[in-house]
Amino acid sequence: MTSSYDSLGIRPIINAQATLTMFGGSLMPEEVRKAMDQAAGSFVDLHQLQLSVGERLAELTHNEAAYVSCGAASGLLLATAACISRHTADAYEDFSKLNGVPNEVIVQKMHRNSYDYAVQEAGAKMVEIGSNEGTQIEDLERAVSPATVAIFWFQGAMNDPSELSLKDVIRSAGKHKVPVIVDAAAQLPPVSNLWNFTQQGADLVIFSGGKDLAGPQASGLILGSKDLIERIRGYGAPYHGVGRPMKVGKEEMMGLLAAVERYLNLDHESLLQTYEKRVQFWISGLDGKKGILAQRDYPNEAGQPVPRTRVELPVEVPKEEVIDALMKGEPRVAVAPSENGNALLLNPMTVIDGESEIVLERLLQVLG
Repeated sequence: MTSSYDSLGIRPIINAQATLTMFGGSLMPEEVRKAMDQAAGSFVDLHQLQLSVGERLAELTHNEAAYVSCGAASGLLLATAACISRHTADAYEDFSKLNGVPNEVIVQKMHRNSYDYAVQEAGAKMVEIGSNEGTQIEDLERAVSPATVAIFWFQGAMNDPSELSLKDVIRSAGKHKVPVIVDAAAQLPPVSNLWNFTQQGADLVIFSGGKDLAGPQASGLILGSKDLIERIRGYGAPYHGVGRPMKVGKEEMMGLLAAVERYLNLDHESLLQTYEKRVQFWISGLDGKKGILAQRDYPNEAGQPVPRTRVELPVEVPKEEVIDALMKGEPRVAVAPSENGNALLLNPMTVIDGESEIVLERLLQVLG
């Protein structure tokens, strides 16, 4: 039997929701698939490959150094491990048995999210500052101590004017000689973010390889300090450090390199125009029909500078029922529930040519 989704009874999904891990991230373009296929055809020294790929990625993204991790969450763990290891020579052997070693990572309360569990997996203790209403520079200054190994910054939808700015965090961290780790997993576009955070002074920044970069989903990109990335390299496979279980294969390394090379050469302005056209297509096809109010929403769910379509449903049609019906029908269509109100959100970034029409058709079909 041929191995395929059909042979397993798995139905593909038209994804109008987001580059979510549960749907496989993004679709890899031909250049990435070809690079991975070629990499799979030969044995290679993984130490040398990780080093050489990292050097090339650093050059492309205007950074001191780069490392390919097994996803962005694994990048957070490795980044934290590198910051802890600056304070102890024993860290390489067993992070779980570190006692009395500085291990505190400062984070704004309003930046707490499920992904900072990866920071804790490295043996770090999270120290919250501020409140959900805001953070002041005094909160950060009071929290810094000899036990502080890093300051964690989340870039994304949770950013708010009341937070302590990244500029202020970097300034304070520099005064205390504490590294700043930026979780920017979904913060592409804009493409300039590949160097913006580190040029501002962040020590490490982590991106997902399987979101807008359209690389392998099981890949992440760590950019920044040469010293810290050299430490990270010693913890990841094929070494036997804390990152050994999060192995990155030769295929993922070459696939991510191809994805970054492709991404840097894309016409991002033209892409944005394509997204705008999809959004307007959905609005013109839905607004005023079946009691629907459709309008442009900006920015998107990850705080990216990309529009999406907000579809306000009639009060008698619960959004949960529509979402369920779209996923149970043929073809399966995934859309996002709005963060507030009885509405759906349609993402133009994750559909391909011809699928915008299918999404519209299925929505009108489900709404009767």
